[in-house]
Amino acid sequence: MSKKNYIKIGKKSAAVQISELKKINKVFNSSFAKAVDVLATCKGKVICAGVGKSGLIARKVSATLSSIGVSSFFCDPGTARHGDMGQIEKKDVLLIFSYSGNSEELADMLNYANRFSIKVIGIASLKDSILLKASDIKLLLPKVKEADISSIVPTSSTTMTLVLGDSLCAAIQYKKKFSKEIFKRYHKGGSLGKNLLLVKDIMTSGKKIPTIDKNKTIGDAAKVISAKKLGLVLVMRKNKLISIATDGDCRRGLAKFSKNDKIEKIANRNPFKINEDTTAYKALSIMNQKKITSLVVSSKSGKIKGICHIHHLLSHGIK
Repeated sequence: MSKKNYIKIGKKSAAVQISELKKINKVFNSSFAKAVDVLATCKGKVICAGVGKSGLIARKVSATLSSIGVSSFFCDPGTARHGDMGQIEKKDVLLIFSYSGNSEELADMLNYANRFSIKVIGIASLKDSILLKASDIKLLLPKVKEADISSIVPTSSTTMTLVLGDSLCAAIQYKKKFSKEIFKRYHKGGSLGKNLLLVKDIMTSGKKIPTIDKNKTIGDAAKVISAKKLGLVLVMRKNKLISIATDGDCRRGLAKFSKNDKIEKIANRNPFKINEDTTAYKALSIMNQKKITSLVVSSKSGKIKGICHIHHLLSHGIK
C-alpha cells in the first residue's frame, strides 16, 4: 500500500471525527447545566469511573478536575467490587462514562450508589442502558459514525465523550470563578507551571533587598553590594527609588572618583523596572533585550517590591 494512502486514510478519519463531533451540541441542555452545578458544589469527591476506553477518558477527566480545584479520583468499576467501594461516601458524586451504558462491570457500582443514595451522573449513548436508568442526571450522547476503516473501533465516540468531559470541566471553571492564580496553586510543575510563574514568586524581597541612602558613598555602596550578593544596590531617598548602582558602576566609578564620593555621582537614574505580576518568561525576555541581569520590581502603585535577578529565573528553569 502506498504511503500516500496512509495520509489519505488519516485525513479521512480526522474529517469523520470533526463532522461527527458537531452532534455534541445536542448534549448541551438543562441536564448538562444541572450536572455542572452538582459537580461544582460537591461537598465530597467527584469519583470518575468507566470501563475500557471509557475508563481512560474518566481518568483524564478526573485529572482535569483535580487541576481546577475539584477533589477527584478515578475508580475502576471492575476492582471496586472487590473492596474499593469503601472509598465512595454519601457526600461524593459518581461521574460514570460508558458509551453503550451497558458494561456489566457497572452493575455493582450502580447498585451500591443507589443503596446508599450517592448521586450518579451518567454519560452514555443508549437511553435505556443500565447506566442511564440508574443515574440521577442523564447525559445522553448522540450516536456517531466511528472513524476507522471498518467503522467499529471506538474513535468518534471516544472523541465525543472526551470533549463532553472537558466541556463539563470548562463550565465548572466558570461556576467556581477559576483563574490562572488558582490553576498555578495546583500545577506548580511542568511547562504550564513555568508559564504561569510570576516575578513576585521568585524575586528577592523585604530586608534582603540591597538599599542605600542617596547621601552614602561609593565605598558604602560597594560594601552593601558585596554583602547582599545581587550585584547592585538601590539608591533611595525616604523609601523612594532614586537610582541604582551596580558592582560594575562602582568599579568604573572608583577609577574616576574617591570611595568617599557620593554614590549619586555614578548611579543610574533610569533603572529598568517591571510590575510584580509580570511573568518570569517576560522578565527574561526584557533582560535579554536590554542586555542586563537584574530588574527592579514594583507594585502597580509604584512601590518597590523587590529585585529579580537572572539567577532567580535560571534556578526555576526559566531559560
